[in-house]
Amino acid sequence: MSGPPGGTTFAVVTGGGTGGHVYPALAIADELVRRGHPPATIRFLGSARGLEADAVPAAGFAIDLLPGRGLLRSLRPRAIAQNLRTAADTVVAALRAFVLVRRLRPAVVVGVGGYAAAPALLAARVLRIPTVVHEQNAAPGVVNRLAVALGARAAVSLPDTALRGARLTGNPVRAAIVAGTRPDVASGAATARPSGARVVGVFGGSLGARRVNDATLELARRWRDRAGCTIRHVTGRRDYQRCVEEWERRPPGTDALNYELVEYEEDMAGFYRRADVVVTRAGAVTVAELAVAATPAVVVPLPGAPSDHQGANGRALAAAGAAVLVPDDRCDGARLAAELDALLGAPERLDAMRRAARSLSRPDAAAAVVDLVEEAARAR
Repeated sequence: MSGPPGGTTFAVVTGGGTGGHVYPALAIADELVRRGHPPATIRFLGSARGLEADAVPAAGFAIDLLPGRGLLRSLRPRAIAQNLRTAADTVVAALRAFVLVRRLRPAVVVGVGGYAAAPALLAARVLRIPTVVHEQNAAPGVVNRLAVALGARAAVSLPDTALRGARLTGNPVRAAIVAGTRPDVASGAATARPSGARVVGVFGGSLGARRVNDATLELARRWRDRAGCTIRHVTGRRDYQRCVEEWERRPPGTDALNYELVEYEEDMAGFYRRADVVVTRAGAVTVAELAVAATPAVVVPLPGAPSDHQGANGRALAAAGAAVLVPDDRCDGARLAAELDALLGAPERLDAMRRAARSLSRPDAAAAVVDLVEEAARAR
């Protein structure tokens, strides 16, 4: 793609791969636009294999795409072969990123994590262009740690994140989530929700989480005779049909439970607002959204995530009193039933969890990150 009209670029926003990187990046770009930076002066640089390839153009921003993928942590022959291809792609990506950043000469380069951010951040360092990185997780990723070691300013989402000199900004979330904040906690003082029907929300990301899905199916079978209760189970696209077939094979009987089995949730703001408690993974965007929406949670961190960042995110929520942490290998229907029964039977505890979640929320996170971005640009 050619540069913006006039050849002026304020920011190159780089990184991505997953929604956990892409959605905060888009929130940052939207805040820059709100402050008067035309969309044409904001350029994205990401991976051809990442979510950003479609999400960024759909949001109205230009993007250049680089080859490559993350390294596989395995010594199997297939993994070694793929890692060799990745190494070659990385060299190509670094050269293309250097050429692009040198041509655009942005006032600042903003990294949001993921392997796709490294080439542009390194190019900016060589070209003496200010850099800012935003870390979504409690356990910093390798790229952001390297960028900070090379002089980048850092913004972090959670307290005690181990990045030198970092500013605590929170994690930018979608505007719809902020706008959908529950009125009973908008001022920071939560009150117990009305008694009556209880709603448990479950989701595990756009593709789904098999362990969480299986545990929820078992929970629904245990609670089949429970009237006045709803389970809104968002399976994800990858697992939906299997879950439908599993549920249809349940033994004959009366279903008093309102079990809503859906593939995808279009209205996440409404999902959070409706739920008394949510069962979910502990990705960075999810943790930030739970906090902004002031929704109590049972979190099941994904095992094997790089640097155990989901475990760190979940522990941060649990330490604040906003969530109950359940290890993945102990997540089954019986454990979910026990945890949820304890929560749903204690309105005062749910009320305290809402207040705790709210204490972690930073609905102005995008503005705080952009403050740092504009400071870095002015200091050039």
